[in-house]
Amino acid sequence: MGYEKLFQKGRIGSMELKNRIVMPAMGVSMAEPDGRANEHIIRYYEERAKGGVGLIITEITRVEPEFGTAIPNQLGAYDLYQVPHLQRLADRVHKYGTKILMQLQHPGRENKASMIGGKQIVAPSAVMCKVTQEMPRELSTEECTAIMKAFVKGAVLAKTAGFDGVELHAAHGYLLNEFLSPYTNKRTDRYGGSFSNRIRIMEEMITAIRHLCGPHFVISVRISGDEFVEGGLHLDDMVQIAQNLETFGIDCINVSAGIYETSTTIIEPASYAQGWKKHLATAVRKAVKIPVIAANNIKDPEVAEALLDEGVCDYIAIGRASLADPEWSKKAKCGKADEINKCIGCLYCFGELSAGRHISCAVNPKCGREVEYVNVDKNGDGKAVAVIGGGPAGMVAALTLKERGYAPVIFEKADTLGGQLNIADKPILKEKLGAYKQSLITRIERSGVEVRLNTAATVENVKAMDPAGVFIATGGTPTVPPIPGIDKPFVMTAEEVLTGKKTPTGKVAIIGGGITGIETADTLAEKGVDCTIVEMMPEIGAALYKSVLVDFMMRLTKGGVKVMTRQQLFKIDDGMLTLLNTQTSEFSTLSCDTVVLALGVTPNRELTKQFEEAFDECIVLGDAVKSGRIADATLDALGLASTF
Repeated sequence: MGYEKLFQKGRIGSMELKNRIVMPAMGVSMAEPDGRANEHIIRYYEERAKGGVGLIITEITRVEPEFGTAIPNQLGAYDLYQVPHLQRLADRVHKYGTKILMQLQHPGRENKASMIGGKQIVAPSAVMCKVTQEMPRELSTEECTAIMKAFVKGAVLAKTAGFDGVELHAAHGYLLNEFLSPYTNKRTDRYGGSFSNRIRIMEEMITAIRHLCGPHFVISVRISGDEFVEGGLHLDDMVQIAQNLETFGIDCINVSAGIYETSTTIIEPASYAQGWKKHLATAVRKAVKIPVIAANNIKDPEVAEALLDEGVCDYIAIGRASLADPEWSKKAKCGKADEINKCIGCLYCFGELSAGRHISCAVNPKCGREVEYVNVDKNGDGKAVAVIGGGPAGMVAALTLKERGYAPVIFEKADTLGGQLNIADKPILKEKLGAYKQSLITRIERSGVEVRLNTAATVENVKAMDPAGVFIATGGTPTVPPIPGIDKPFVMTAEEVLTGKKTPTGKVAIIGGGITGIETADTLAEKGVDCTIVEMMPEIGAALYKSVLVDFMMRLTKGGVKVMTRQQLFKIDDGMLTLLNTQTSEFSTLSCDTVVLALGVTPNRELTKQFEEAFDECIVLGDAVKSGRIADATLDALGLASTF
């Protein structure tokens, strides 16, 4: 498919774009603490520009540091010393023919005191965000005007640094959105009350930027097409706001959705379909004459093309998909869309940011580490390397070794590549994971890596290839603890259930409330099975990003799944489990007909020992070392294969 509309040239204001693909703003937390752009964040954006995207919009860039810092190591545009560093960023993006806008932002009430040195957070009104759960201080009229001027100054600094324009972040419940919305703006001065007062700060800001930066400096505004909260802004309101913004002189509207309290509509978990919120951008585009960019959870170029063809928007925002594969645009253009490294919607990226770390991606371990992996040592000299196991760790290791000039050979005992992904993609709503698995397999097939399917690796057949090294990526086997009754016929593993090898009957107790246990319960509940999740920890899904867990919990509740926490499986009897409360040490019982074990995997240490004794260069990675997530496996594989 040629994706004719996706790769059509376009224009936003005075800015001509080489295609219709936009990398929208996503926080990355890789700048210097004082807001300067460094090589890490510059290289991150450069990789996406090199990958063919038409327009890049930077991460949320703070316009004032006292109350406006939203994430650690956030870009800043509030002082002249930042300009030369921002200039380097703009120059590096421009050399690929890609345009760049700086997104200017203030978090307002969606923030924590810990981010701003312990000071109380600020907002248009003292309305607490139910997610951050910190009461903001209401800004004075003078402070509102000062913040407006800080945005204007940020725009002037962006222009000085050579940016093509700015985007004002008036979406997702941040400060400018808070002024616009009656849900968060209870003011009675010139910045609150009536519609014209609530939008006044935007009018003043846009007018000043246009005056100081001139008619050719692009101004975009990002809005939430619907806040999805009672008493907030809905689509009709946002259409009116978009029309007013257009009259103020902006060049573009960027349509997203939601606020922190409806965060699954901003950053959708894997269960959300591509294009599910296209009605928002469609309505805005019909109401304005300026171009519309839209975020619609897009992973695949054919979906992006269809939305353009349908007239949903003028430009397609490719966000998390560009984290997963910086060459998304280039691969789509040159007919290699099936090699795009697919985003799986796990929200690992946001989980890392929430934990105070820099941006990372579960399926692209180079994301956020572009400087470390900018140059791969190509010193393999065609030497053979054995890779035992064709799961994600094995495939990433093999691709990395091949890039370095080695001749890797994958030994896979099954009849197909994929490893644990062949189980992980079986629960409901896991199509994105299946697409990622297939893209990995496709890249292996086209890379020239030799693959030996239906071939269990032994010391003998690996020695026969005289390898320079052996990578053990054999994963693990489902953990089965030594508990009385564990060998009863109605006890099975989640793997056996998900692959259809065994079918649970009657009331089902799922032991383990991690991702596997939750997905198993979700899948069985969809079929009407009576399920109870039993978890030792205080809560289930502890390793999941909150939005993902909320999404799961809504479905589990709808499916009637019961959850028992702080409960350890002690004994299994016919029709009954004995549980030990890990907090009170009291015993209780749970009636059930089937027990499903979802307790992670245990590495095959005996196999590892055999190879370590037989070969000097033996590298163990992924689940073969310790049970972990896809992110652990891919990062492990990239690092070890790059330094071998």
